[in-house]
Amino acid sequence: MNSDEAIALVERATAEELFGGGDAHGRYRTLAKLVHPDAAGPRGTKAFARLAELWRDRGTIRTPRGTYSTDVLEYRGDLANLYRVPEGHLKLVRDPSCNDLMAREAAALRRMAEHGDPRYLPYVPRLVDAFRHKSAAGATRRANVIAVSAAGLCSLRTVQEKRPHGLDPRDAAWMWRRLLVALGLAHRAGVVHGAVVPQHVLIEPSDHGVILVDWCYSVSTPGERIPAIVPGFDYPSEVLSRGTPGAYTDIAMAASVMAGLMGDRAPKALRRFADGCRLASPRQRPDDAWKLLGELDELLHRLYGPRKFRPFSL
Repeated sequence: MNSDEAIALVERATAEELFGGGDAHGRYRTLAKLVHPDAAGPRGTKAFARLAELWRDRGTIRTPRGTYSTDVLEYRGDLANLYRVPEGHLKLVRDPSCNDLMAREAAALRRMAEHGDPRYLPYVPRLVDAFRHKSAAGATRRANVIAVSAAGLCSLRTVQEKRPHGLDPRDAAWMWRRLLVALGLAHRAGVVHGAVVPQHVLIEPSDHGVILVDWCYSVSTPGERIPAIVPGFDYPSEVLSRGTPGAYTDIAMAASVMAGLMGDRAPKALRRFADGCRLASPRQRPDDAWKLLGELDELLHRLYGPRKFRPFSL
């Protein structure tokens, strides 16, 4: 490539077209040498300034609602990369074949925001933006920008790793209670989460906050099937057999998560309670998270007396 070709490229290209592939720094250095006024003469002055502007804008996605950067990759989720942005996280699906799952998440979060009880909306993420993004290679991928109401969050998978011998049931109690609140919110809005697994349940340890994330597997249409599963989790029978999911599906998965979290430290009464939520037949399981929360509270009161705050840290 000579200086004339480099100038023409810089004048017409976008930041992602120039720097979206590998070795973005090397590409920038090569172009900077070719379009620098010392090499290209006065013709390169404008191109050199535009190149610098494009370099500053690399990794930037603009939509009618905002401008988002992919500079800070904070998490790699099941389906998407999550980039830290001022609004929260930009969640960009890695494989365009999973675009429909990202669309499900956006639809679920909108539905809960519109039809859910405002008191409990902090238990789920808030949808800031949703859009399609076309990469330099021509692939169109869906993205959601989501925000949560707490900081210092960690997943229940992290809790499991930090407490390999089981969590004190008194600590698990507040996590289970708040998880049922999140499910109660969703179910009253007509949404089934479909993937209540440890990595999707976030807690704020010091304030006892719980947020249920990753609604990509959700369903909100009667008769609809769970579209995909997270590997490594023991799903209820109706999911594996492509049957009809319901509130009982989420409740069973939540009970499995909490039973796994407590391990052998769970008293018999709590183990029986969890087992009752995980019966093989969906029709025999609880299907009302709010009612189940009341039953759990009664059981916890019998086991441990009146509720009181227990400081928790990892």
